[in-house]
Amino acid sequence: QMELEALRSIYEGDVCFRELSPVSFQYRIGESGDPKAFLIEVSWPETYPQTAPVISMDAFFNNTISSAIKRSILDKLMVEVEANLGTAMTYTLFEYAKDNKEVFMENQPVNTVTSVSNSIAVGTPDVPASKKKDKKEQLSKTQKRKLADKTDNKGELPRGWNWVDVIK
Repeated sequence: QMELEALRSIYEGDVCFRELSPVSFQYRIGESGDPKAFLIEVSWPETYPQTAPVISMDAFFNNTISSAIKRSILDKLMVEVEANLGTAMTYTLFEYAKDNKEVFMENQPVNTVTSVSNSIAVGTPDVPASKKKDKKEQLSKTQKRKLADKTDNKGELPRGWNWVDVIK
């Protein structure tokens, strides 16, 4: 109960932290646009902290990460769990993952998302900009005259031209 209150106060307002239930938490390591960001889910069993919490990386957010890297991250987190067994360790696990993010994700390829966008653009023909010319709207003489009558010598409309008359 004390660890739950501590987690709520520490991560209050943190967009990376999410409490799924009173015994289950998610934490996103890295920014949401970062290709090396990942999500850790920690669940507490009945006998926590005497037994190890259940750590999962099965969230949809982690689909771009290879299973070998997920396994490596979980193995390193379990070593940390063994060192902290018997104490409240959820905060420690999240901070350990944040501190070692670069080490965890060093073998993760970055170009997984960019290859999809490139393949979509291949089929569309490119039209050179020199052939496309933007046509300016043609005004008749009367339209030009009315516009000139409304504007001052600088081509600007007078102050208050679009004000609504409140008093009738």
